[in-house]
Amino acid sequence: MNQFERTALLLGNDGIENLKKCRVAVFGVGGVGGFVVEALARAGVGELDLIDMDTVNLTNINRQIIALHSTVGQYKVDVAKSRVLDINPNINVNTYKTFFTAETKDEFDFSKFDYVVDAIDTVSGKIALIECAQSAGVPIICSMGTGNKLDPTALEISDIYKTSVCPLARVMRYELKKRGIKKLKVLYSKEPPIKHEHQEIIGSTPFVPSVAGLIIAGEIIKELANGKRT
Repeated sequence: MNQFERTALLLGNDGIENLKKCRVAVFGVGGVGGFVVEALARAGVGELDLIDMDTVNLTNINRQIIALHSTVGQYKVDVAKSRVLDINPNINVNTYKTFFTAETKDEFDFSKFDYVVDAIDTVSGKIALIECAQSAGVPIICSMGTGNKLDPTALEISDIYKTSVCPLARVMRYELKKRGIKKLKVLYSKEPPIKHEHQEIIGSTPFVPSVAGLIIAGEIIKELANGKRT
């Protein structure tokens, strides 16, 4: 008996072995990224790089898997690492208390990664991350906006140029086209953002970011288990 035997029934023993050999970098360990990390660890990915400079805040508790009253004030990457190692003591976890930007990108060797997850918030950071991954020939999947949304069934995987409705995706399409980037796998929602009285604050729920993270993780796990890097 081992902890991955139920997963092996679906992915096969070769799939589990493939996952053990893979290294995935998750940039942003919040509402979406935290659930990506959770699923990757439970599926048996062998090495994770967690990049986030933030600490857990009280307002994170409504949606982030690492956010508890007991973890408020702690660095998110430290909390995530502790949780991951409790799930799988054999996993290698590298943490970086870094805000990823064009200025900090040289801290990372993208050629070491088998997959990159973009779960950060800034457009400039996303663009820098995409350029780094694509220059290194490493597959990347990017999360578009999950805030101000209530319908997790509206989430789907697509190419950035086939997206609609999502305001962040619209900005990204424009910026990527200017840079000659012809394709990008993204997770986005066709649900129009909900307007509320405090427009300067983005509303969120426990069930939209979490589903987004799990969909992203599922996409990665299936590809890496099959030995594919697309």
